[in-house]
Amino acid sequence: MPKTMRAALLDAAGGPESLRIGDTVSPDRVNAEFLVKVVAAGVNPLDAKTRAGRGVFDAIHSFPAVLGHDFSGVVVESPYSAHPLRPGDEVFGMVMVPRFGGSYAEYISVPSLSVVRKPSTLSHIEAAAAPLAALTAWGMVVEVAKAHEGQRMLIHAGSGGVGHFAVQFASYFGAHVIATASGSHASWLRSLGAAEVVDYSTTRFEDAVEEVDVVIDLIGNVHDDTGSRSLRVLRPGGLIINAPTGSWPGFEDEIAAAGVRGTRYRVAPDGSTLGVISRLLEAGNVRVHVDQIYALEQIADAHRAVESGHTRGKVVLKIAEG
Repeated sequence: MPKTMRAALLDAAGGPESLRIGDTVSPDRVNAEFLVKVVAAGVNPLDAKTRAGRGVFDAIHSFPAVLGHDFSGVVVESPYSAHPLRPGDEVFGMVMVPRFGGSYAEYISVPSLSVVRKPSTLSHIEAAAAPLAALTAWGMVVEVAKAHEGQRMLIHAGSGGVGHFAVQFASYFGAHVIATASGSHASWLRSLGAAEVVDYSTTRFEDAVEEVDVVIDLIGNVHDDTGSRSLRVLRPGGLIINAPTGSWPGFEDEIAAAGVRGTRYRVAPDGSTLGVISRLLEAGNVRVHVDQIYALEQIADAHRAVESGHTRGKVVLKIAEG
C-alpha cells in the first residue's frame, strides 16, 4: 500500500469548483474492515449537498475531506485470512461519509458488514451506481411501504438514481406504479415497470392521478411544492415517505393536518440487504442505468451534472482501470 493516494479533496464548502484533485494519506484498515482499491465511485445528490455546505457537511470535523458514498473495486486487505471475501475479489458497497473517508479516492476502508461481492454480470461502473440509490429505494419501497399487489404507489422523480430503482422494486412486488418524470423518460420508465407516467412539465400530477396508497417523495418542497401537493392524492390514512435531506421543512405538521401517515427515510449501508439487491441485479430482475461517466479529474463536471436534475439514472466516476 502506498502511503498517499490520489483523491478529490474538499477544503471548504462551495460550488463544484471547490473540489480539487490532490494527494492525501491512504486509509488504514482496522478491526473488521476491508481495504478496497476503488475502480469506480457513484456520485449522488447528497454528495453535492454536502459539498455545498448542507447534507452532512456539519459532521465533517477536519479538512481536506473526501466525499463519495458508493464504490466498486477490488479487495486489497480482508479483516482476517479465513474471510469469504479475500484479496483480489471484486466487491461493491456503500460507506457512511464523513464517519469514513469517501470513495472519490484510489482506496477506501469500509466496515465488513457494508461490503458484498460484486454481481458478475455488472461492470465496476454499473456496480458503483447501485448501492446508495438501490438501498434507499429498497428501504422506502420494500421495508417501509411494504410494496404488494393491489397497492397504488406514486413515485416522484422516477427517472433519477433512486427513482429508477424505486419503480423497479415496486413493480417487482406487484404494486401499480405511477411515476412522475419528464416526457422524454416515459417509455423507458414503462419498460422498468411503471404502469403510468405523468409528464410534470405539461401536467399537474394531482390533476391526473387518482387516489394512491403510498407516495415515494424524492423531491420534497424544493420544487413547486411537490411534497405538499402530494398530500392531495393520498387516500385517508395513506403513507408518504420523504427522503431528500432538508427538502421539506414542516413535513410532520403538514402530514398531521392532512390526516395521513408519513416518515422521513435515511439510508443505512446494510450489506445483507445489498446482497439481496445484488442477486436481483445479477439475475436481470432489476437494472441499473448509468447516464454519464466522468474521470476523477472531472469531478466538478460530475457534480454539475447531478445538480442539473436532468440525469437519467446515475452519474459515475471512473477512478481506475478494472
